Amino acid sequence: MIVVAGEALIDLVPQGTGALAALQPALGGGPYNTAVALGRLGSPTAFCSRASRDAFGEALLDGLRRAGVDVSLVARGPEPTTLAAATIDPQGSASYSFYVEGTADRLFTAPGGLPAATRAVSFGTLSLVLEPGASAYEQLMRDAAGQGLFTALDPNIRAGLVADPDAYRARFKSWLPSVTLLKLSEEDALWLGGTPHEWLAAGPSAVVITHGGDGLSAFTRDGTVYAVPGEEVAVVDTIGAGDTVNAALLHGLAVQDALSAEALLGLGADGWTRLLRFAARAAAITCSRAGAEPPYASELGDLPV
Repeated sequence: MIVVAGEALIDLVPQGTGALAALQPALGGGPYNTAVALGRLGSPTAFCSRASRDAFGEALLDGLRRAGVDVSLVARGPEPTTLAAATIDPQGSASYSFYVEGTADRLFTAPGGLPAATRAVSFGTLSLVLEPGASAYEQLMRDAAGQGLFTALDPNIRAGLVADPDAYRARFKSWLPSVTLLKLSEEDALWLGGTPHEWLAAGPSAVVITHGGDGLSAFTRDGTVYAVPGEEVAVVDTIGAGDTVNAALLHGLAVQDALSAEALLGLGADGWTRLLRFAARAAAITCSRAGAEPPYASELGDLPV
């Protein structure tokens, strides 16, 4: 089982141009999208979070269940659901305004333990920024790493919510000894100000960087770099594309029985190239439709085996 830990929220997606375009609510949140994508790909998946008892919270849990995701690690609370109002630029890239004060997912506390079948735990986005939940997710990451579990991190920076960028950058560096696979966008890498070489030296066995339509690169601790181009697609928007990459990487590694630090180093050129191409194909499908709608296994063809 792969456990995805983090927030679930509602994206408000514009249905036209201009500041006052009608907004369509859609299920979202980086970790939530990753969990749904994993479920659609067929990986046994559980979601670990705290969700509201309001109508949005019920819809979020229904979406997880439809994707086959285990929701037994989701606590519930009376607070409202977090909202993210999206703005889409002419190239389809999304930016967000967040409504997070007093929302349910900020009050996350770690469960007593993870399922015995857990092989990997994935973290990222708002859940590692907004307190008091951020500290609980951080401790869960450290505990998972201490238990020898494969840990994946996608910081997925939302700069408008980071009150003290330097403090966040220092905190990010403190997570790296507990991370097996670090995935981040080219934009996040620039914002954080480090390099794959520096991050690898701090702990991860591999770093994957996404370059939008230009594809993905993987850097491994032995100094090797693997890269694949992006797949041509008519972009509707990029919502959920990075989250789909997260899921595709984890699913592909699970299929190859490679959810360990040692196995990452042993994938070699063939294994990494197939894995990155699989992730690029999955992200392209997500970009071809509105909102975070990751693909099902049946849409992707051959798996990276």
